[in-house]
Amino acid sequence: MPIPVHLERLRGMIEGFARGYGLDFFDVIFESVTFDEMNMIASYGGFPTRYPHWKWGMEYERLSKGYAFGLSKIYELVINNDPSYAYLMSSNTDLDQKLVMAHVYGHVDFFKNNFAFTNTNRKMMDVMANHGTKIRRYIDKYSHEVVETFIDRCLSIENLIDRQSLYIRRRDAPGTEVAELSSDESVPRFRVEREYMRGYINPKAYIAEQKQKIEDEREKRKRVPEHPEFDVMLFLIENAPLEDWQRDVLAMLREEAYYFSPQGQTKIMNEGWATFWHTTILTQKALNDSEVIDYACVHSGTMGVQPGSINPYKLGLELFRDIEDRWNKGRFGLDWEACDNRAERREWDKKLGLGREKIFEVRRHYNDVTFIDEFLTVDFALAQKLFVYDFNQKSHSWEILTHEFKKVKRKLLFQLTNFGQPFIAVIDANHDNKGELLLRHRHEGEDLRSDYMNDTLEHLAAIWRRPVCLMTRLNDRPVMVRHNGEKAEEKELGPEDVDW
Repeated sequence: MPIPVHLERLRGMIEGFARGYGLDFFDVIFESVTFDEMNMIASYGGFPTRYPHWKWGMEYERLSKGYAFGLSKIYELVINNDPSYAYLMSSNTDLDQKLVMAHVYGHVDFFKNNFAFTNTNRKMMDVMANHGTKIRRYIDKYSHEVVETFIDRCLSIENLIDRQSLYIRRRDAPGTEVAELSSDESVPRFRVEREYMRGYINPKAYIAEQKQKIEDEREKRKRVPEHPEFDVMLFLIENAPLEDWQRDVLAMLREEAYYFSPQGQTKIMNEGWATFWHTTILTQKALNDSEVIDYACVHSGTMGVQPGSINPYKLGLELFRDIEDRWNKGRFGLDWEACDNRAERREWDKKLGLGREKIFEVRRHYNDVTFIDEFLTVDFALAQKLFVYDFNQKSHSWEILTHEFKKVKRKLLFQLTNFGQPFIAVIDANHDNKGELLLRHRHEGEDLRSDYMNDTLEHLAAIWRRPVCLMTRLNDRPVMVRHNGEKAEEKELGPEDVDW
């Protein structure tokens, strides 16, 4: 339902402050909901018109119990759309509502301007509703159990997409073959690398050699896929023996996976940016004197860090503040890096005042990985007490392993790259000439979880309707895991077989 009049006045005030600071966002439609309605909407990922599935109910139960027992509370929920939609819990205080509104405007500014969302469908609210309608029709036609079972299989591989394909071209455009034949196929012509002297000295041998190169190139192109295909969902849509409705459902779920992908790639930046602006707007403009202590209480709850986890609100906010401070004081560039006098570095302040401009630039051009890689410094890591921890088998407890900056940064980047998900690519759709699907895991130091791996391979085998094989490393051994749809078998390989 629409927000009440007094909240509309607060909304207009907060929007004015946000625009005054230079934020640029889509129109935002705020709606007032009860805590139960908020949990329901959140369980659907913010899209209450999505397709029916048991996982929404499971998520609703988790959120409801968390709220009932005081373990969690949803303060804001905003949908990346044009116009954007945001939900305010009716039981919140006016202070909470002001904080949420300012936070939401920070999010929507980020959605609109960050490069990762350049190709995002801004009408996803309508798209999700259309998907829900189509899947309900398939349920009516093929039964709830049949459709839901297939959706379960699709959801098990929704992380097997090529997140970088939104920004780079993986496939060559048609007509870009390396070698071509003229209208007279007995005379080859090549775009590059003509070996002129060889052609003059022994033209018949040269022509025969070039013809063989063309045949070899044609033979390579017969392999499906020609190059490793990281978008496994797309490969299955194009090549798996699916019925039309199954292909349609898989395509819909793939579209939704790509919609949420940029949000996962920018979680720390996005939450940090929104938190930066709600703190700035409230502390500098929107708070009454009587609200300061209550605000500090609410904000500190958001900034709390659970042991062994990353709080994206906290890390993102502190890093944006650090960037603003460094660029205001000129703590960047060759002179700053070359200075090894600790006292001089402590007092370094060129009063450049470039901080606000810099954080807007960062907001536009970075994602979490590049954000952390470029702006996480030794000084910042020490100030924030960042460390690497692991489970000690001897003491049976979690312990701090190191505070060493390089290891801390490497661990953080590893967790963020590809959301911490494994890199899996389709290598061959006709492995051993048996029609089996061959995939390869790019091992980066951590083995795949056996239960996740076997369940995923089982679902892939059901979709492919033939056995599926995966090349990986387990316990430092190169292996191939083959799943025939009923059970998995493991075969050890030579080291050269799994080199990426």
